[in-house]
Amino acid sequence: MVSIVFSDMDGTFLTPEKTITADNLAILDELYRRGIEFVPCTGRNEDALPPELVAHPAVKHAICCNGALIVDVKTHAVLHVLEIDKQLVLDIFHQICDMPVVFDIFADGHVYIERSRFRRIDEVNLSAPTRDFIKSSRIPHDLSAEELLDQVHSITRLNFFYHDAQEAEAVWSIIDAVPSLRRTTSLPCNVEVTDVGAHKGSAVKWLCNELGIPLCNAVAFGDNDNDITMLSTAGDGVAMENALPSCKAAADHVTTSCSESGVASYLTSLLAG
Repeated sequence: MVSIVFSDMDGTFLTPEKTITADNLAILDELYRRGIEFVPCTGRNEDALPPELVAHPAVKHAICCNGALIVDVKTHAVLHVLEIDKQLVLDIFHQICDMPVVFDIFADGHVYIERSRFRRIDEVNLSAPTRDFIKSSRIPHDLSAEELLDQVHSITRLNFFYHDAQEAEAVWSIIDAVPSLRRTTSLPCNVEVTDVGAHKGSAVKWLCNELGIPLCNAVAFGDNDNDITMLSTAGDGVAMENALPSCKAAADHVTTSCSESGVASYLTSLLAG
């Protein structure tokens, strides 16, 4: 029995052009008719969720920042959060400040980036739709790191974009030296950093427990490394045809690609049974 559906956004529920197909929108209507909640489970922050998804009655909660933040999308209330210590963020910034990498801070539902680093988004290896989305979802600022950290309240994720393997290794070594942090990725040129206890799998478990839903009744969809814990936690983990091999290996099933409305295709068959 399906009681709740969790889905990654980019490369899973959304097409490569960052749109929602008609079939995927239609399956939300069917889920709502059956009383089944649909939960976006994403690396994005709350303010970057697709508006038509947030407005849909099947969507009540969202798991953001790779599991570090769970929100009520209708009231914007924070239900669960695992923060990164500000002093730790400052220490990391001081170690990477001379590197030519993009450094984002996810805080209070937004994503902040130094204005001087914003142009570097154009230099990393991204598809045009992904680049446009990233640039549109960042807030450039002219503050020092100390000034920004004084102004924000809750830091839930750090993100780095790099140009090559050497830069990647340099960033990874800094993160891996901190036992209280974990790193994952959703793109070949980035690393996503959260508290060690924050990942999509732990967030799925927390929300199911909060709602009184057995994990065996949860279906989850994903395509990338940051989805693996979610697919392993849900009773039915489903990878997209366009997913990484590591993601497919963690899944119970594989559906069609995100361009082919793989989420709707799988759920339509499942609900018909």
